[in-house]
Amino acid sequence: MIRVLRIINRFNLGGPTYNATFLSAFLSDDFETKFIGGSHDDHEGNSVFIPEKYGVEYEIIPELQRSVNWVNDRKALKRVRAIIREFKPDIVHTHASKAGAIGRMAAYKEKVPVIVHTFHGHVFHSYFGKIRTEIYKNIERKLAGKTDAIIAISPMQKKELSEVYRIAESDKFSVIPLGFDLDKFRTDARQKRQRFRNDYQLDDTTIAIGIIGRLTAIKNHKWFFEVIQKVVMDSTKRIRVFVIGDGELMGDLRQEAMKIEAQVGRNVFVFTSWIKNIDEILPGLDIVALSSLNEGTPVSLIEAQAAGVPVISTNVGGVKDVVNNGVTGYVVDSFIPEVYQKWLSELIENEDLRQKMSQNGWNHVKEKYHYMRLCAEVEELYWELLKKKNLK
Repeated sequence: MIRVLRIINRFNLGGPTYNATFLSAFLSDDFETKFIGGSHDDHEGNSVFIPEKYGVEYEIIPELQRSVNWVNDRKALKRVRAIIREFKPDIVHTHASKAGAIGRMAAYKEKVPVIVHTFHGHVFHSYFGKIRTEIYKNIERKLAGKTDAIIAISPMQKKELSEVYRIAESDKFSVIPLGFDLDKFRTDARQKRQRFRNDYQLDDTTIAIGIIGRLTAIKNHKWFFEVIQKVVMDSTKRIRVFVIGDGELMGDLRQEAMKIEAQVGRNVFVFTSWIKNIDEILPGLDIVALSSLNEGTPVSLIEAQAAGVPVISTNVGGVKDVVNNGVTGYVVDSFIPEVYQKWLSELIENEDLRQKMSQNGWNHVKEKYHYMRLCAEVEELYWELLKKKNLK
Protein backbone atom coordinates (compact mmCIF):
# COMPACT_ATOMS: atom_id res chain seq x y z
CA MET A 1 0.00 0.00 0.00
CA ILE A 2 1.41 3.39 -1.08
CA ARG A 3 0.68 6.14 1.42
CA VAL A 4 -0.03 9.67 0.17
CA LEU A 5 -0.25 12.76 2.38
CA ARG A 6 -2.29 15.35 0.48
CA ILE A 7 -2.14 18.98 1.66
CA ILE A 8 -4.20 21.95 0.46
CA ASN A 9 -3.93 25.61 1.45
CA ARG A 10 -7.33 25.74 3.09
CA PHE A 11 -10.80 24.27 2.81
CA ASN A 12 -12.39 27.04 0.76
CA LEU A 13 -14.60 26.83 -2.31
CA GLY A 14 -12.60 26.40 -5.48
CA GLY A 15 -10.66 24.05 -7.69
CA PRO A 16 -8.03 22.87 -5.16
CA THR A 17 -10.58 21.37 -2.76
CA TYR A 18 -12.38 19.52 -5.54
CA ASN A 19 -9.13 18.38 -7.13
CA ALA A 20 -7.66 17.11 -3.87
CA THR A 21 -10.93 15.46 -2.84
CA PHE A 22 -11.24 13.47 -6.05
CA LEU A 23 -7.60 12.39 -5.83
CA SER A 24 -8.20 11.30 -2.24
CA ALA A 25 -11.40 9.43 -3.07
CA PHE A 26 -10.82 7.82 -6.45
CA LEU A 27 -7.22 6.64 -6.77
CA SER A 28 -6.91 2.86 -7.04
CA ASP A 29 -6.81 0.62 -3.98
CA ASP A 30 -3.01 0.62 -4.23
CA PHE A 31 -3.05 4.03 -2.54
CA GLU A 32 -4.03 5.18 0.96
CA THR A 33 -4.49 8.94 1.35
CA LYS A 34 -4.50 11.26 4.36
CA PHE A 35 -6.03 14.65 3.51
CA ILE A 36 -5.17 17.81 5.48
CA GLY A 37 -5.48 21.58 5.01
CA GLY A 38 -6.09 24.92 6.65
CA SER A 39 -9.44 26.46 7.49
CA HIS A 40 -11.20 28.91 5.17
CA ASP A 41 -11.01 32.69 5.61
CA ASP A 42 -14.00 34.63 6.94
CA HIS A 43 -15.09 35.91 3.51
CA GLU A 44 -14.69 32.56 1.76
CA GLY A 45 -17.15 29.73 1.34
CA ASN A 46 -16.41 26.73 3.55
CA SER A 47 -15.70 23.70 1.35
CA VAL A 48 -15.63 20.82 3.84
CA PHE A 49 -18.97 19.66 2.43
CA ILE A 50 -17.05 18.54 -0.67
CA PRO A 51 -14.89 15.83 0.96
CA GLU A 52 -17.85 14.91 3.17
CA LYS A 53 -20.02 14.37 0.09
CA TYR A 54 -17.52 11.90 -1.36
CA GLY A 55 -16.80 10.13 1.92
CA VAL A 56 -13.27 11.50 2.33
CA GLU A 57 -11.94 12.03 5.84
CA TYR A 58 -10.01 15.25 6.38
CA GLU A 59 -8.10 17.06 9.09
CA ILE A 60 -8.01 20.83 9.52
CA ILE A 61 -4.71 22.41 10.55
CA PRO A 62 -5.75 25.78 12.11
CA GLU A 63 -2.21 27.17 11.94
CA LEU A 64 -2.12 26.72 8.14
CA GLN A 65 -3.50 30.09 7.07
CA ARG A 66 -3.54 32.10 3.87
CA SER A 67 -1.60 35.13 5.10
CA VAL A 68 2.09 35.07 5.93
CA ASN A 69 2.48 34.88 9.70
CA TRP A 70 5.82 33.59 10.94
CA VAL A 71 4.41 32.37 14.26
CA ASN A 72 1.55 30.43 12.67
CA ASP A 73 3.71 29.25 9.77
CA ARG A 74 6.28 27.76 12.16
CA LYS A 75 3.50 26.07 14.10
CA ALA A 76 2.02 24.72 10.87
CA LEU A 77 5.41 23.38 9.78
CA LYS A 78 5.88 21.66 13.13
CA ARG A 79 2.37 20.18 12.96
CA VAL A 80 2.81 18.86 9.43
CA ARG A 81 6.18 17.32 10.31
CA ALA A 82 4.54 15.52 13.23
CA ILE A 83 1.80 14.21 10.91
CA ILE A 84 4.44 12.95 8.47
CA ARG A 85 6.32 11.14 11.23
CA GLU A 86 3.10 9.48 12.38
CA PHE A 87 1.59 8.66 8.95
CA LYS A 88 4.89 7.80 7.24
CA PRO A 89 3.84 8.71 3.68
CA ASP A 90 5.66 7.50 0.59
CA ILE A 91 4.41 10.61 -1.25
CA VAL A 92 3.61 14.11 -0.06
CA HIS A 93 1.51 15.97 -2.64
CA THR A 94 0.85 19.65 -1.96
CA HIS A 95 -1.72 21.85 -3.70
CA ALA A 96 -1.29 25.65 -4.10
CA SER A 97 1.23 28.09 -2.67
CA LYS A 98 1.06 28.09 1.15
CA ALA A 99 0.49 24.33 1.38
CA GLY A 100 3.28 23.94 -1.15
CA ALA A 101 5.74 25.90 0.98
CA ILE A 102 4.89 24.39 4.37
CA GLY A 103 4.22 20.89 3.06
CA ARG A 104 7.30 20.59 0.88
CA MET A 105 9.61 21.97 3.57
CA ALA A 106 8.17 19.48 6.06
CA ALA A 107 8.42 16.58 3.60
CA TYR A 108 12.02 17.46 2.71
CA LYS A 109 13.08 17.73 6.36
CA GLU A 110 11.39 14.41 7.16
CA LYS A 111 13.01 12.75 4.12
CA VAL A 112 9.77 11.72 2.42
CA PRO A 113 10.76 9.68 -0.69
CA VAL A 114 8.55 11.47 -3.25
CA ILE A 115 7.44 15.11 -3.17
CA VAL A 116 4.89 16.45 -5.68
CA HIS A 117 3.38 19.92 -5.96
CA THR A 118 0.44 21.22 -8.00
CA PHE A 119 0.26 24.87 -9.03
CA HIS A 120 -3.44 25.74 -9.11
CA GLY A 121 -2.56 29.32 -9.92
CA HIS A 122 0.37 31.58 -9.12
CA VAL A 123 1.02 34.99 -7.58
CA PHE A 124 3.77 36.10 -9.94
CA HIS A 125 1.82 39.00 -11.44
CA SER A 126 -1.10 41.28 -10.49
CA TYR A 127 -1.09 40.31 -6.80
CA PHE A 128 1.85 42.10 -5.18
CA GLY A 129 4.51 44.71 -5.83
CA LYS A 130 7.73 43.95 -7.68
CA ILE A 131 9.94 43.28 -4.63
CA ARG A 132 7.48 40.98 -2.90
CA THR A 133 6.80 39.14 -6.15
CA GLU A 134 10.54 38.53 -6.65
CA ILE A 135 10.77 37.14 -3.12
CA TYR A 136 7.97 34.66 -3.83
CA LYS A 137 9.54 33.61 -7.12
CA ASN A 138 12.85 32.92 -5.40
CA ILE A 139 11.11 30.91 -2.69
CA GLU A 140 9.34 28.82 -5.32
CA ARG A 141 12.60 28.20 -7.19
CA LYS A 142 14.23 26.90 -4.01
CA LEU A 143 11.20 24.72 -3.24
CA ALA A 144 11.25 23.37 -6.80
CA GLY A 145 14.74 22.04 -6.10
CA LYS A 146 13.27 19.95 -3.28
CA THR A 147 10.39 18.67 -5.44
CA ASP A 148 10.41 15.53 -7.58
CA ALA A 149 7.62 16.65 -9.91
CA ILE A 150 5.55 19.79 -10.40
CA ILE A 151 2.07 19.61 -11.90
CA ALA A 152 0.84 22.50 -14.03
CA ILE A 153 -2.89 22.48 -14.67
CA SER A 154 -2.65 23.80 -18.22
CA PRO A 155 -0.06 24.03 -21.01
CA MET A 156 -0.13 27.82 -20.71
CA GLN A 157 0.62 27.62 -17.00
CA LYS A 158 3.56 25.28 -17.63
CA LYS A 159 4.94 27.71 -20.21
CA GLU A 160 4.63 30.63 -17.77
CA LEU A 161 6.19 28.76 -14.86
CA SER A 162 9.07 27.22 -16.77
CA GLU A 163 9.87 29.80 -19.45
CA VAL A 164 8.61 33.17 -18.17
CA TYR A 165 9.15 32.92 -14.40
CA ARG A 166 11.81 30.16 -14.54
CA ILE A 167 10.58 28.35 -11.45
CA ALA A 168 12.08 25.09 -12.70
CA GLU A 169 13.26 23.43 -15.88
CA SER A 170 10.53 22.31 -18.27
CA ASP A 171 11.20 18.59 -17.76
CA LYS A 172 10.25 18.82 -14.08
CA PHE A 173 6.67 19.78 -15.05
CA SER A 174 3.79 17.50 -15.98
CA VAL A 175 0.61 19.03 -17.42
CA ILE A 176 -2.43 17.46 -15.75
CA PRO A 177 -5.67 19.46 -16.07
CA LEU A 178 -8.10 19.59 -13.17
CA GLY A 179 -10.93 17.09 -12.94
CA PHE A 180 -14.51 17.50 -11.76
CA ASP A 181 -17.76 15.64 -11.25
CA LEU A 182 -19.44 17.18 -14.28
CA ASP A 183 -22.40 14.83 -14.74
CA LYS A 184 -24.48 16.74 -12.19
CA PHE A 185 -24.46 19.77 -14.50
CA ARG A 186 -26.43 17.77 -17.08
CA THR A 187 -29.05 16.39 -14.68
CA ASP A 188 -32.53 17.99 -14.63
CA ALA A 189 -31.23 21.10 -16.38
CA ARG A 190 -34.67 22.28 -17.56
CA GLN A 191 -36.19 21.96 -14.11
CA LYS A 192 -33.22 23.72 -12.51
CA ARG A 193 -33.46 26.56 -15.01
CA GLN A 194 -37.14 27.04 -14.34
CA ARG A 195 -36.69 27.03 -10.56
CA PHE A 196 -33.86 29.56 -10.71
CA ARG A 197 -35.70 31.93 -12.98
CA ASN A 198 -38.91 31.64 -10.97
CA ASP A 199 -37.00 32.35 -7.74
CA TYR A 200 -35.52 35.54 -9.19
CA GLN A 201 -38.61 36.51 -11.22
CA LEU A 202 -36.84 36.36 -14.58
CA ASP A 203 -38.98 36.08 -17.68
CA ASP A 204 -37.84 34.20 -20.78
CA THR A 205 -36.52 37.35 -22.46
CA THR A 206 -34.30 38.51 -19.57
CA ILE A 207 -30.60 37.83 -20.09
CA ALA A 208 -29.05 36.48 -16.88
CA ILE A 209 -25.26 36.88 -16.63
CA GLY A 210 -23.28 35.26 -13.83
CA ILE A 211 -19.82 36.18 -12.56
CA ILE A 212 -18.58 33.63 -10.04
CA GLY A 213 -15.67 33.94 -7.62
CA ARG A 214 -14.13 35.71 -4.66
CA LEU A 215 -14.88 39.42 -4.46
CA THR A 216 -11.26 40.43 -4.44
CA ALA A 217 -9.08 42.73 -6.53
CA ILE A 218 -7.52 40.00 -8.69
CA LYS A 219 -10.97 39.06 -10.02
CA ASN A 220 -11.40 42.59 -11.44
CA HIS A 221 -15.12 42.94 -10.70
CA LYS A 222 -15.11 46.75 -10.72
CA TRP A 223 -13.78 46.76 -14.28
CA PHE A 224 -16.46 44.22 -15.23
CA PHE A 225 -19.12 46.48 -13.71
CA GLU A 226 -17.86 49.29 -15.94
CA VAL A 227 -18.38 47.03 -18.94
CA ILE A 228 -21.86 46.08 -17.77
CA GLN A 229 -22.86 49.71 -17.46
CA LYS A 230 -21.96 50.28 -21.11
CA VAL A 231 -23.71 47.08 -22.18
CA VAL A 232 -26.94 47.92 -20.36
CA MET A 233 -27.04 51.46 -21.72
CA ASP A 234 -26.57 50.24 -25.31
CA SER A 235 -29.01 47.31 -25.19
CA THR A 236 -32.80 47.20 -25.33
CA LYS A 237 -32.87 43.87 -23.51
CA ARG A 238 -33.49 43.41 -19.82
CA ILE A 239 -30.19 42.30 -18.25
CA ARG A 240 -29.56 40.97 -14.75
CA VAL A 241 -26.07 40.32 -13.44
CA PHE A 242 -25.66 37.73 -10.67
CA VAL A 243 -22.56 38.33 -8.56
CA ILE A 244 -21.96 34.91 -7.02
CA GLY A 245 -19.37 34.90 -4.25
CA ASP A 246 -18.14 36.94 -1.31
CA GLY A 247 -14.98 38.68 -0.19
CA GLU A 248 -13.39 41.80 1.19
CA LEU A 249 -14.73 43.96 -1.66
CA MET A 250 -18.39 43.10 -1.10
CA GLY A 251 -19.22 46.50 0.43
CA ASP A 252 -17.36 48.48 -2.23
CA LEU A 253 -18.92 46.51 -5.07
CA ARG A 254 -22.42 46.91 -3.68
CA GLN A 255 -21.91 50.68 -3.60
CA GLU A 256 -20.55 50.64 -7.15
CA ALA A 257 -23.56 48.60 -8.28
CA MET A 258 -25.95 51.09 -6.70
CA LYS A 259 -24.25 53.98 -8.53
CA ILE A 260 -24.53 52.19 -11.85
CA GLU A 261 -28.18 51.31 -11.28
CA ALA A 262 -28.93 54.95 -10.45
CA GLN A 263 -27.27 56.05 -13.69
CA VAL A 264 -28.99 53.49 -15.96
CA GLY A 265 -32.34 53.84 -14.17
CA ARG A 266 -33.03 50.13 -13.55
CA ASN A 267 -32.12 47.21 -11.32
CA VAL A 268 -29.20 45.26 -12.76
CA PHE A 269 -27.18 43.50 -10.04
CA VAL A 270 -28.06 40.63 -7.72
CA PHE A 271 -25.53 39.70 -5.02
CA THR A 272 -26.05 36.09 -3.94
CA SER A 273 -22.95 35.48 -1.76
CA TRP A 274 -21.59 31.92 -1.98
CA ILE A 275 -23.78 29.18 -3.41
CA LYS A 276 -22.74 25.61 -2.63
CA ASN A 277 -24.86 23.80 -5.20
CA ILE A 278 -23.76 25.76 -8.24
CA ASP A 279 -25.29 23.11 -10.52
CA GLU A 280 -28.69 24.39 -9.35
CA ILE A 281 -27.84 27.89 -10.56
CA LEU A 282 -25.90 27.55 -13.81
CA PRO A 283 -28.74 26.25 -16.01
CA GLY A 284 -30.71 29.40 -15.18
CA LEU A 285 -27.97 31.67 -16.53
CA ASP A 286 -27.57 32.65 -20.17
CA ILE A 287 -23.90 33.69 -19.96
CA VAL A 288 -21.08 33.18 -17.45
CA ALA A 289 -18.40 35.87 -17.39
CA LEU A 290 -14.90 36.15 -15.99
CA SER A 291 -12.81 39.33 -15.83
CA SER A 292 -9.76 38.22 -13.84
CA LEU A 293 -6.27 39.71 -14.03
CA ASN A 294 -4.72 36.32 -13.23
CA GLU A 295 -6.07 32.75 -13.23
CA GLY A 296 -4.89 29.17 -13.10
CA THR A 297 -7.65 27.02 -14.50
CA PRO A 298 -10.97 28.83 -13.96
CA VAL A 299 -13.41 26.35 -12.47
CA SER A 300 -16.45 28.54 -13.15
CA LEU A 301 -15.83 28.39 -16.90
CA ILE A 302 -15.45 24.60 -16.94
CA GLU A 303 -18.65 24.13 -14.95
CA ALA A 304 -20.54 26.65 -17.10
CA GLN A 305 -19.61 24.83 -20.29
CA ALA A 306 -20.61 21.51 -18.70
CA ALA A 307 -24.01 23.07 -17.97
CA GLY A 308 -24.28 24.32 -21.56
CA VAL A 309 -23.82 28.01 -20.72
CA PRO A 310 -21.75 30.18 -23.11
CA VAL A 311 -18.81 31.94 -21.46
CA ILE A 312 -16.74 35.08 -21.91
CA SER A 313 -13.42 35.80 -20.23
CA THR A 314 -10.33 37.91 -20.27
CA ASN A 315 -7.36 36.05 -21.73
CA VAL A 316 -5.32 35.24 -18.62
CA GLY A 317 -3.60 32.12 -17.30
CA GLY A 318 -5.14 28.90 -18.53
CA VAL A 319 -8.37 30.41 -19.88
CA LYS A 320 -7.55 29.68 -23.53
CA ASP A 321 -6.83 26.07 -22.58
CA VAL A 322 -10.32 25.82 -21.08
CA VAL A 323 -12.49 27.75 -23.56
CA ASN A 324 -12.79 26.87 -27.23
CA ASN A 325 -12.71 30.46 -28.45
CA GLY A 326 -15.59 31.26 -30.79
CA VAL A 327 -17.11 27.80 -30.27
CA THR A 328 -18.05 27.56 -26.58
CA GLY A 329 -17.53 31.22 -25.74
CA TYR A 330 -15.23 34.18 -26.24
CA VAL A 331 -11.74 34.85 -24.89
CA VAL A 332 -11.00 38.58 -25.02
CA ASP A 333 -7.36 39.62 -25.36
CA SER A 334 -7.83 43.26 -24.41
CA PHE A 335 -8.55 44.90 -21.06
CA ILE A 336 -10.14 47.81 -22.90
CA PRO A 337 -13.77 47.78 -21.67
CA GLU A 338 -15.19 48.55 -25.11
CA VAL A 339 -13.54 45.44 -26.60
CA TYR A 340 -14.95 43.14 -23.92
CA GLN A 341 -18.30 44.92 -24.30
CA LYS A 342 -18.37 44.15 -28.03
CA TRP A 343 -18.15 40.38 -27.53
CA LEU A 344 -20.42 40.31 -24.48
CA SER A 345 -23.04 42.29 -26.41
CA GLU A 346 -22.72 39.80 -29.27
CA LEU A 347 -23.70 37.01 -26.86
CA ILE A 348 -26.51 39.03 -25.33
CA GLU A 349 -28.12 40.05 -28.60
CA ASN A 350 -27.70 36.79 -30.55
CA GLU A 351 -29.85 33.97 -29.15
CA ASP A 352 -28.95 31.59 -31.99
CA LEU A 353 -25.25 32.05 -31.17
CA ARG A 354 -25.88 31.31 -27.49
CA GLN A 355 -27.79 28.15 -28.38
CA LYS A 356 -25.03 26.94 -30.66
CA MET A 357 -22.33 27.58 -28.05
CA SER A 358 -24.48 25.91 -25.42
CA GLN A 359 -24.59 22.69 -27.43
CA ASN A 360 -20.82 22.77 -27.95
CA GLY A 361 -19.90 23.28 -24.30
CA TRP A 362 -20.55 19.80 -22.93
CA ASN A 363 -18.68 18.03 -25.71
CA HIS A 364 -15.70 20.28 -25.10
CA VAL A 365 -15.28 19.53 -21.37
CA LYS A 366 -16.97 16.18 -20.64
CA GLU A 367 -13.86 14.00 -20.93
CA LYS A 368 -11.04 16.52 -20.76
CA TYR A 369 -12.05 17.68 -17.27
CA HIS A 370 -13.58 14.55 -15.72
CA TYR A 371 -12.18 13.46 -12.36
CA MET A 372 -11.47 9.88 -13.50
CA ARG A 373 -9.10 11.22 -16.17
CA LEU A 374 -7.44 13.36 -13.49
CA CYS A 375 -6.96 10.38 -11.17
CA ALA A 376 -5.58 8.13 -13.90
CA GLU A 377 -2.96 10.69 -14.96
CA VAL A 378 -1.85 11.54 -11.41
CA GLU A 379 -1.62 7.85 -10.51
CA GLU A 380 0.54 7.23 -13.57
CA LEU A 381 2.85 10.08 -12.47
CA TYR A 382 3.08 8.62 -8.95
CA TRP A 383 4.14 5.22 -10.27
CA GLU A 384 6.80 6.80 -12.49
CA LEU A 385 8.27 8.72 -9.53
CA LEU A 386 8.15 5.71 -7.23
CA LYS A 387 9.92 3.62 -9.85
CA LYS A 388 12.73 6.19 -10.06
CA LYS A 389 13.18 5.87 -6.29
CA ASN A 390 13.07 2.04 -6.52
CA LEU A 391 9.89 1.98 -4.45
CA LYS A 392 7.59 0.45 -7.07
